[in-house]
Amino acid sequence: MTSIFALRCRASGLSSYLPALCALVICAFSSTAALAVDFRLCNSTKSRVGVAVGYKDGESWVTEGWWNVAAASCETLLKGPLVARYYYVYALDYDHGGEWGGSAFMCTKEKEFTIKGIDNCLARNYNRTGFFEIDTGEQRSWTVQLTEGGMGGNDQGADASAGRSSTTAP
Repeated sequence: MTSIFALRCRASGLSSYLPALCALVICAFSSTAALAVDFRLCNSTKSRVGVAVGYKDGESWVTEGWWNVAAASCETLLKGPLVARYYYVYALDYDHGGEWGGSAFMCTKEKEFTIKGIDNCLARNYNRTGFFEIDTGEQRSWTVQLTEGGMGGNDQGADASAGRSSTTAP
């Protein structure tokens, strides 16, 4: 069965351009997917996790949370090109306890939040929480991988990658 589009192309003498047109459309969709630029987190554990992210946006610090990431899944935390070289992540294991944290202290709170500034967290009625640092090397997109070994307040068990490369977070 011939499609209406193919019949119209043949009738108008455009059938010789059809393969090139199809290739152009496929190439456009492929390059759009390849240009996706985001800050993502993949949860490779068997637990649900809550995630908060901190970064410097221009001259001010921002922390945002909470993203709930199901076991064995990935989520886009920040859409679009990265605005900073360094990002900071804190994650909680909702099902088995434990955390992924570090020594970069920023403000958080119990419910969904966007907080400007990292100073005087307690005086501003926020929690003071230790995040671990991710150096994106000024990439346009980045993926953080949480693994089982990262709980207990150290940075072990968090891998960060851009594209195909992968390094262990400090």
